[in-house]
Amino acid sequence: MSTRTLIRGGILVTASDTFEADILIAAGKIAQIGMGLIPDDQTEVLDATGCYIIPGGIDPHTHLDMPFGGTVTADDFATGTTAAAFGGTTTIIDFCLTQKSRPLSESLQDWHRKAEGKAVIDYGFHLMIGEMNEQVLEELPQMIEEEGISSFKVFMAYKNQFQADDGILFQTLQKAKEYGALVMVHAENGDVIDLLVKQALAEGHTTPIHHALTRPSMLEGEATGRAARLAALADSQLYVVHVTCAEAAEQIARMREMGHRIWGETCPQYLTLDQSIMDQPDFEGAKYVWSPPLREKGHQEALWNALQSGQLQTIGSDHCSFNFKGQKDLGKDDFSKIPNGGPVIEDRLSILYSEGVAKGRISLNQWVDLCSTRASKLFGLFPQKGTLAVGTDADIVIFDPSITRVISVETHHMNVDYSAFEGMQVQGCPVTVLCRGEYVIRDRQYVGNAGAGKYVKRNKYDAGAPIPPRQPVTAIHGGRN
Repeated sequence: MSTRTLIRGGILVTASDTFEADILIAAGKIAQIGMGLIPDDQTEVLDATGCYIIPGGIDPHTHLDMPFGGTVTADDFATGTTAAAFGGTTTIIDFCLTQKSRPLSESLQDWHRKAEGKAVIDYGFHLMIGEMNEQVLEELPQMIEEEGISSFKVFMAYKNQFQADDGILFQTLQKAKEYGALVMVHAENGDVIDLLVKQALAEGHTTPIHHALTRPSMLEGEATGRAARLAALADSQLYVVHVTCAEAAEQIARMREMGHRIWGETCPQYLTLDQSIMDQPDFEGAKYVWSPPLREKGHQEALWNALQSGQLQTIGSDHCSFNFKGQKDLGKDDFSKIPNGGPVIEDRLSILYSEGVAKGRISLNQWVDLCSTRASKLFGLFPQKGTLAVGTDADIVIFDPSITRVISVETHHMNVDYSAFEGMQVQGCPVTVLCRGEYVIRDRQYVGNAGAGKYVKRNKYDAGAPIPPRQPVTAIHGGRN
């Protein structure tokens, strides 16, 4: 393609502004924004009439080529990032799992090998912290300063697999404040869940619905509140991943109202699907086994209210795909052995536009903030990514709000044999996607290259960034069953 591209005729949408303008791209960056820009003979002109021009989506929560439950996720960095690009995402931050007694740097190199030569869009890594000892303490500054990893994840669930105790979480929070990192937490009470699972199996309950029944929302709310209070005690910063329920959203809201640096993410599946879909015959419910699980439908209203009021700040996909046949069926006779996770990465932006903007639940600017800008700020990518401004990476999505499509396994690009949103009609679709000025998707066709995606080193968390004023906690209540 030309080294210069002029996009004109569209409506630019950022987290704060909506306006008509042209965008000139040169050498992978946004070179100029204005009305009536004139191209020269070396500039390709791209007509975006009738479309929104938005910053490329940033998915802060993916699991590609990840081992779990005796198998490995179906999407690797080639198929996963291709599907992400079709969905309007130009940067992902994937989770690097670590192992106890093994240097963090070795696990990180494993994840670099998984991505190099495969990713078609840009990527970064979060780093799991499962223990806190002298070796980990020595490596943490290197991870931040040299490797550009400014976010660490602690699991409060998956007992005897990933789960860390409260002491490790608290130490991680302390070090995060000292070094300038953001601590992420999977907030469920793993000890009680482990007991409930054992009790359910002993009583002969083996079907997928019992995955949800043994992980009640009360335990997510309890763990979220506990983690938030530990963060407050450490005067640190905390990001709660995949919030599913009113109890957890309320805990985040309360702590933010008190001035603590607590942030929350939810996902499209928790906004649109509910627990009843797991109670299907013929093991069909296994397709929808996530952790935390889908909730009763009333929780959806609480989550939408929290997004609208700003008490939840980002949308991740938690993309963790496993095939129904050959992977999910590892738990055919024991729900606790069903690999947890589902395919979401391709439909994140479209579902949020269709269910959020088109239905009047959130504004256009909130949509961009939730799907791109806020994550770029929290995870040290701003202003390089996550906005449209002169000098930023030309990560750009041309999104046509007039297109209606039906989500289906027959048309998606994820490497998995089912769609979690099969048959859902959505309004709006990414039609052209550029990453650093290079086409990845053009007119809804893949034109990218494996390995074109680059690893992005991220800046430290800005602990001085103020928490913006939000609506009262009561704004997120209501709708629970």
